[in-house]
Amino acid sequence: MCLLELALHGAAAPLVPAVFVFGDSMVDVGNNNYLTNCTTNCTANYPRYGVDYRDSAPTGRFSNGYNLADQLAQLLGFDESPPPLLSMPEESIVPQMMSTGINFASGGSGLLDGTGKDLCHEWVPMSQQVGNFSSLAKSGNQTMADLVSKSLFFISVGSNDMFEYVDARYVGVQKGPNVNDTEFLQFLISSYSNSLKDLYSAGARKFSVVTPSLVGCCPSQRLIANKTKDFDRYKCLAPGNNLSSQFYPMIDSMLKDLSQQLPGMNYSLGDSISMAEWVLNSTHNPPISVSFTTLDTACCGAGDFGAERACNLSVPLCQNRTSHLFWDKFHPTEAASNITATALFGGTRKFVHPINVQELVAHP
Repeated sequence: MCLLELALHGAAAPLVPAVFVFGDSMVDVGNNNYLTNCTTNCTANYPRYGVDYRDSAPTGRFSNGYNLADQLAQLLGFDESPPPLLSMPEESIVPQMMSTGINFASGGSGLLDGTGKDLCHEWVPMSQQVGNFSSLAKSGNQTMADLVSKSLFFISVGSNDMFEYVDARYVGVQKGPNVNDTEFLQFLISSYSNSLKDLYSAGARKFSVVTPSLVGCCPSQRLIANKTKDFDRYKCLAPGNNLSSQFYPMIDSMLKDLSQQLPGMNYSLGDSISMAEWVLNSTHNPPISVSFTTLDTACCGAGDFGAERACNLSVPLCQNRTSHLFWDKFHPTEAASNITATALFGGTRKFVHPINVQELVAHP
């Protein structure tokens, strides 16, 4: 079965008891809707977001339809991502956790606690997301502990840290410690490791981690590259892509070390760098049945690369969303997320290792 067919068929029945989702706007399904001081930069609960979702309803997903968390959940046999934590009355949180899981992700968040502060004003940092889960899990009984140990923990985070770090060199605003690239990435790895250890301490055993993609290829970053001429062979912002490329092997090494230190920990690491390069190189020799014809410009936006004005009702909307790699100036289309989710779930070692998610959830 090819990747697209696998994505369309999904799973006949849930392969895990529940899914718990952590990270940023790539996987947020509406947590930020419930933050009273969150800016529109970090919410997506208005048109044109959700134009291809049920009833064309904006839900807080930073997509035209389903996002990456939804599509991986669908491949596992669920209808979509579990609901956002902040959407649920307190009395329903534990029952929901025992049912299909909870989504803790928050748009604008990063591995560093300060990431997102200037852009969002209010958001839920990764450390707080993990803390929220840990508090719930540790208040449960043995039945909950068993469920948690068999469930999938899906994490997509790190891109916003890189966006802020790289943007600082162009706007002249230093938002964090004055460090070099290697030191900065080591800060991210340390924070990532601490979050995974905390989740493990709360009972998590099965981790699906997807690395930041080529962040310099987002329309917003291509716009900077076009102005500064600081671009790579893909005409993307070189410093951003350099960070992404350096970060992947560091995550790989960190996960290997943790799996040796923590008994019973198993993981699947998605290589978003290879996935992105596969798609970016596909225009000349398409390796996939879905062919993106527009790789650099947002479907919803205006100006150069569709990145000079935000996605809303005042800007043009492309007619064929399946032909665009990017939905807005930062986020992929539903079609692009579909490719990533399918590679994570059943892909070869080219895109995911040491095992894919399908193999991970089948592990005892």
